[in-house]
Amino acid sequence: MTAGIRESAPLLADELSGWYRAAARDLPWRRPEFHERYGAWGTLVSEFMLQQTPVARVIPHLLAWLERWPEPRSLARATPAEVVHQWANLGYPRRALWLHRAAIEVAERHGGVVPREVPALLALPGIGEYTARAVAVFHYGDRHPVVDTNTRRVLARVVDGPSQPGPPSPRDLVRMAQLLPDEDGRAATFNAAMMELGAVVCTARSPRCEECPIASRCAWLRSGRPDTGDRRRRQARYEGSDRQARGAVLRALRDAPEHAMRAHDAVPDWPDGAQRDRAIDSLIADGLIEAVGSMLLLPR
Repeated sequence: MTAGIRESAPLLADELSGWYRAAARDLPWRRPEFHERYGAWGTLVSEFMLQQTPVARVIPHLLAWLERWPEPRSLARATPAEVVHQWANLGYPRRALWLHRAAIEVAERHGGVVPREVPALLALPGIGEYTARAVAVFHYGDRHPVVDTNTRRVLARVVDGPSQPGPPSPRDLVRMAQLLPDEDGRAATFNAAMMELGAVVCTARSPRCEECPIASRCAWLRSGRPDTGDRRRRQARYEGSDRQARGAVLRALRDAPEHAMRAHDAVPDWPDGAQRDRAIDSLIADGLIEAVGSMLLLPR
């Protein structure tokens, strides 16, 4: 990180945080009443659901989930089948099982209260660096760098000047930490503001630089917005993929009476029978469905 960026970090934080307070989207997990009702549990659930899933899809599922299981102990008492069914079409359904296991851990080891310390959060099933820090910062208000895909893109463009960030690296947390304000509350706002800027202004494909509150500090904009390539790993196409086949099998089981059916009745019209069978095998291996004789069913 250049000395100029480090020296201007306080001004950058003030400008970006001021923009965030005026322009941030009104999302449920940003409202005080959400935190009052659901505590750190609500933040944890929202972060699980937001992984690789658009905000608009998450909101109705999040609110329905928390209405049914408003605290960890209530989810811990649910069956895996109930959890997978409630997850519905959010995608990457293993997250539902991880969240269920995390709820059990919180209920049994933390007295039903989501822990505050990052190491304790990291010890929970399915929680990585981003989710642990997001809970500690966005609910508890502690001072940690929080870096997601959007933050990484803003950091790359503003600080170094490439059009896209490189692959994720532990260095991202170090770079973000160098920009954080010293006060806990201001640091939390700045973390949220960086993510919001990347989500709605400094987007991957069509950045709206004319609306950016820190455009004057952006190395990429000053250099003429060059296309420097994209070294990130591309996600495989969904249409026709194994992921789509897995989703079709799981949806058929969720919709079936008692969430059970004969294996040969699971999406029998799938165009690639070998792919369908591979999808079933992988769902069984992941614990998302069970095979009992000739029957498939949601996990018990």
